Amino acid sequence: MDSQTSQSSQASQAPSSPHTFQVDLRGLVDLLSHHLYSSPKVYLRELLQNAVDAITARRAAQPDAPARVRLHAEGGTLRVEDCGIGLTESDVHDLLATIGRSSKRAEGIQEARSDFLGQFGIGLLACFVVAERIRVVSRSARTPDARPVEWTATDDGSYTVRTLPDEARPEPGTTVHLVARAGAAEWLAEDRVLALARDFGSLLPYDVRVGDEEVTDLPAPWDRSYPSPATRRVALARHCHELFGFTPLDSIDLAVPLAGIRGTAYVLPAAVSPAQRARHRVHLKGMLLTERAEQLLPDWAFFVRCVLDTDSLRPTASREALYEDETLAAVREALGERIRSWLTGLAAGDPERLAAFLSVHHLGVKSLARHDREMLRTMLPWLPFETTDGQLSLAEFALRHPVVHFTRTVEEFRQVAAIASAQGIGVVNGGYTYDSELVEALPSVRPDTVVAELDADTVTAHLDAVDPADELALSGFLAAARAALDPLGCDVVLRAFHPLSVPALHLDDRSARHEQARAEAEEQADDLWAGILGSLRGSAPRARLVLNHLNPLIRRISSLSEPELVGTATESLYGQALLMAQRPLRPADSALLNRAFIGLLEWATHSDSDAPEEGHR
Repeated sequence: MDSQTSQSSQASQAPSSPHTFQVDLRGLVDLLSHHLYSSPKVYLRELLQNAVDAITARRAAQPDAPARVRLHAEGGTLRVEDCGIGLTESDVHDLLATIGRSSKRAEGIQEARSDFLGQFGIGLLACFVVAERIRVVSRSARTPDARPVEWTATDDGSYTVRTLPDEARPEPGTTVHLVARAGAAEWLAEDRVLALARDFGSLLPYDVRVGDEEVTDLPAPWDRSYPSPATRRVALARHCHELFGFTPLDSIDLAVPLAGIRGTAYVLPAAVSPAQRARHRVHLKGMLLTERAEQLLPDWAFFVRCVLDTDSLRPTASREALYEDETLAAVREALGERIRSWLTGLAAGDPERLAAFLSVHHLGVKSLARHDREMLRTMLPWLPFETTDGQLSLAEFALRHPVVHFTRTVEEFRQVAAIASAQGIGVVNGGYTYDSELVEALPSVRPDTVVAELDADTVTAHLDAVDPADELALSGFLAAARAALDPLGCDVVLRAFHPLSVPALHLDDRSARHEQARAEAEEQADDLWAGILGSLRGSAPRARLVLNHLNPLIRRISSLSEPELVGTATESLYGQALLMAQRPLRPADSALLNRAFIGLLEWATHSDSDAPEEGHR
């Protein structure tokens, strides 16, 4: 028994023979077309890329070798010819027939690998997205006496290899023949091939043509010589319109020599949301890598669209996006610095262009200035803010007011703007995106500036007190008014202020609003939750309705003797003050407005016999 167990154990531990993965090429092509690549058009980029890399490899050994790529499209077929390094029969068996192995690994090519566009060896496989058959005829430049070789593959996963007579391809290089698969003939039409070749290869360093039409357009628009800066600006604007479909406000050079980057950023002519992801065009060694690069620039630079060529950034496996690594992070910082320098240059030397830019994109600059004190200092004379003195820069506003008050919401600003202006209080509307942060950062670049958030007490303190005798005479009226608004968590005070046309001013701050919200929640909660909320009751001041003793309407209302009518009039003033401040109305506020309106209508439509005495109106 022990012997049998031992033999069984030895048998179970014996190594099994290895098996080879079987690849379903049709399934792999479907995976490429639906998940790796964004569009079938990438097949042409792969063909151009292979041709350019082959030429690069040959010129590494033979610097004077020709550098031509020719594409010929006709009747659902495409022929791509290059005069690159070519392949031998052993190269074909070893490289083209092995999925996933890069043809750049051939001996003699590896040394120049950093000069290649492709890094993942998918290459010709991508052509099956549009082709049912691929035929490659190649002759090696590294082995001149080797005969030409032909590799033919179909999308069912089969291929054949054979050698050809010398006359089949007398010169070194490679020719790729594609035959369109059903439903894909349009991708091999001459006009489509020409458009794709120009889109992908306009900046390639070699002579590329589709038929007789030239594809490359060098030097790049940003590297060309122009008679004058104005001429250059016009040419770049035309280039931007061709690429992105808009005429830019300006263009920004993006030269970063240490990172091998040359290009330009075009400033959008209309405002965009900071949350909108900017998409940029990136060429890798002349070949278009992607037109949807989103992580190329800092988030604050959402007001530009870029086109550039680089030899340092890494592509992802699909070669349709950039690989996020330390190099990309460094490039992003360097490009952001170029845009920042452009802004400071405008501030120093071209204020008119800067003003035109800020009228559209002040939000982007404010976003940058939040975290960049030097940018804030530079832009202070230019960035617009809504203030009680009109649209002004923070620098000019700080010169006018010893204390720069600000509100955190637009509603707060609207409710106090007119009154604060009449009382000489300088207030900045900090309710817009980034504005309150920038106002609070003001002392960091102007140490002598005092910044304070505006609250109800500050406004009330600047309003003139009413003569004590007058206020005592109106104590009955004020008591009735306070009783009417007490259920709403609002107090009533009497002051004298300008402008006279404002009968009442509603004042509160965040603390008062928080306490009001807590009280409302307490009323609607069950006993347990109400007890918890009650324990959180704060000592914050309540909202207040400030009645203007100088206003004729307030004087007439204060002379009323009927408490019920005083309450209705006070509720009307409260509702009108909320509406003037453009504050959102709570359900209780809406109910109050309806009740006050109906009450005033009933009072106004009384018959003479029912109406109060004349002196009480």
